[in-house]
Amino acid sequence: MRLAFVYGLACAALFGQFSRPVADAHNCYPYEGQHKDRLDRALSLGFPVAIEQDIGFFDGQAVVTHTDKTTGSEPTLKAHFFERVRPIVEKALKENKRDQWPLIILHFDFKDLQPATLHAVWDVLTEYEPWLATGDKASGSVTMKPIFVMTEDADEQEAVFGVGPKLRVFGSAHTKDLTARATSYRRWLNYSWHEVEPEGQNKAGPWTEEKNLRLKALVDNAHKLGYWIRFYTLDGFTPDENQGWFESYNFGSHAAVETRWKAALDAGVDLIASDQYEALGAFMKAHPPAGH
Repeated sequence: MRLAFVYGLACAALFGQFSRPVADAHNCYPYEGQHKDRLDRALSLGFPVAIEQDIGFFDGQAVVTHTDKTTGSEPTLKAHFFERVRPIVEKALKENKRDQWPLIILHFDFKDLQPATLHAVWDVLTEYEPWLATGDKASGSVTMKPIFVMTEDADEQEAVFGVGPKLRVFGSAHTKDLTARATSYRRWLNYSWHEVEPEGQNKAGPWTEEKNLRLKALVDNAHKLGYWIRFYTLDGFTPDENQGWFESYNFGSHAAVETRWKAALDAGVDLIASDQYEALGAFMKAHPPAGH
């Protein structure tokens, strides 16, 4: 009980790094050889920013991909993400403005859970450890650095990333019937928007107070238990505006998605995922959450 309480406090301290929710750049990597500017677009939003990298494996290396059927055409995690952010991280370390860290919340979505894939990522993180927030597993304390690395809830991931005294990666909790408090390893929750509007983005209909209360209850419960909470993926675009995005995440209009963005901001969602990076970033700057 005491350890759970300490872990909860440690997670709550991480919330204090931000004065407001953070924009989360969904699928922030090339797709089918296109959209190679996604990472640069996300980084142009300013900091803090969350960046999702989907991970696969090819020829002994962790690669960034939307499918586990890799071909060798995919960029490596090292080249696509870590070397791209090198100037940003090195500048941040030199300036040592720790109260502004993390600048980047790096989110892994694994396309396969084979041990070779997980260990390939662990090897990359070992190489770049001086850039990464690390956790003391025994106490739950975190030494913050410019990059905070998160992964999802699979037990196979915890078996690789959650062992040993020092953590470089922090997993999400299993969300079904959630009652467990955050731990030194499991520090966040990753929810589909279907938890708020079960019919899904395409058929969501008008935003209602009932939906708003459902959203707030999920957020309040997450924070009570010591977790960050993320929702994916909130888009609103016309066919002409589509830049390789998925229709299943589309509310169909700017007005419809902006209503959800505002509700998520006001509810205190920590990470709001969208494919419309610039639109979300601008909206968040123009609409401070209620109470801020």
